[in-house]
Amino acid sequence: MTEISCSSMPTAPPDPVIGAACRQIVQSVQDGLCPVVQSFFDRQTHTVSHVAFDPDSKQAAVIDCVLDYDAASGRTSTGNAAMIVEWVRQNGLSVQWLIETHVHADHLSAAPWVHGQLGGTLMIGEHIRTVQNTFGDIFNEGDSFARDGSQFGRLIGDGEGFALGRIPAMTLHVPGHTPADMAFIIGNTVFIGDTLFMPDYGTARADFPGGDARTLYRSIRRLLSLPAESRLFLCHDYKPPHRDHFAWETTVAAQRAHNIHVHDGVDEESFVAMREARDATLDLPDLIIPSVQVNMRGGRLPEPEKNGVRYLKVPVNLL
Repeated sequence: MTEISCSSMPTAPPDPVIGAACRQIVQSVQDGLCPVVQSFFDRQTHTVSHVAFDPDSKQAAVIDCVLDYDAASGRTSTGNAAMIVEWVRQNGLSVQWLIETHVHADHLSAAPWVHGQLGGTLMIGEHIRTVQNTFGDIFNEGDSFARDGSQFGRLIGDGEGFALGRIPAMTLHVPGHTPADMAFIIGNTVFIGDTLFMPDYGTARADFPGGDARTLYRSIRRLLSLPAESRLFLCHDYKPPHRDHFAWETTVAAQRAHNIHVHDGVDEESFVAMREARDATLDLPDLIIPSVQVNMRGGRLPEPEKNGVRYLKVPVNLL
């Protein structure tokens, strides 16, 4: 990577978290402390899972892993997650972190199963508690469902630091798609979850409970204040008709220049009007009902009932 330096949006007020993130990215490049990334694409849900690792210590993070789910039968399987586990083992890696960028509404998390195979601490943004409260009410969860984030090993806040092996890392709270969305900055590489898609596809929706288009715009401007050559890894790709391949890696510079929804020059009011109009035309994700119930529990199914069977609820005429 070429030498990079900190930059900021021309009209943005000083943001100490962005300043710290820029310094980390620049220093990581200078010190050669940048992760290697291997990605895994699930065609059924268009989800991209990532394994980021420190090539020196072999410490790894598994990010947004997918549990296969057949909605017709209600059966789960681990084909996608097993590929990740096999790859991690073949490459002699040790899993330090299992990261969820947010509570996904389009796939079930395989984090508990991967943890059982490889270990690691499950981490998510601290605003998971907001999502648990919102959807705990929607699904009429009882007292047995904890709404304090205790299903996760670590709750992390905006600008909080951690490490992947020898590589410095930190977080950036990027709500809007959901209240709990968190970008994870590992060295010079940012795992951005559902905020931006590839430049030719645009941005994530903001109409789920707790979502907000204006908040999403401001979160995206924070992300795009990072150094231009920062690597961005996405959680989804839907491949517009003119593109013949799926993709999930881009840069801040490419997003600022070419993102069809939020390139430089798109103001907040224009974005909000576009995003809200577009969201009004979208169907809910096919797996939102099972996904949210499982993912707000850290990827675990609800507790079994008296007959030993686990059940997922369907709220009728509510969502």
